[in-house]
Amino acid sequence: MTSNSVARGYDTEENVPLAGYATVAATFVASLATFAVVVRRRGVSLPERVPPYDLLLLGAATYKTSRLLTKDKITAFLRAPFTRRQEDTTAGEVMDEPKGDGLRLAVGDLLSCPFCAAAWTAGGLVATYAVAPRAARLVCAGFGAMTLADWLQYAWTWTQEKAEG
Repeated sequence: MTSNSVARGYDTEENVPLAGYATVAATFVASLATFAVVVRRRGVSLPERVPPYDLLLLGAATYKTSRLLTKDKITAFLRAPFTRRQEDTTAGEVMDEPKGDGLRLAVGDLLSCPFCAAAWTAGGLVATYAVAPRAARLVCAGFGAMTLADWLQYAWTWTQEKAEG
């Protein structure tokens, strides 16, 4: 069975870049495996557990980094080879749509979806936490502060709209 027949069986419009997705997923798994091998060879002692406070910091930082990567105007230069601007939205964010086909389309899907990119950003943050927890906490605290600031900006805007309305 060829990859084209598998794609046709999965998506009748043949718009799903299954081979590209497989390449992206393999890259993610290979990165994690490489990290695990390097950590083991260097004798790094991994944390036995992640305290709830650190999990919250990692979660807030993952949220913010995935949105920065996929939605922020300033990071458009990273997405531009794989996406096209669909529209400007609120709060300095944009809506991009993937372009191209195959691997290019798969990467475009990843770079235009904060939910998809979150696995990658979480992987990077957790890897950093595993080898340098203090540094990771500091970085995550910074992104967590940005997340809190976003929520406060939205709360302020909502309050203003209610007061004026």
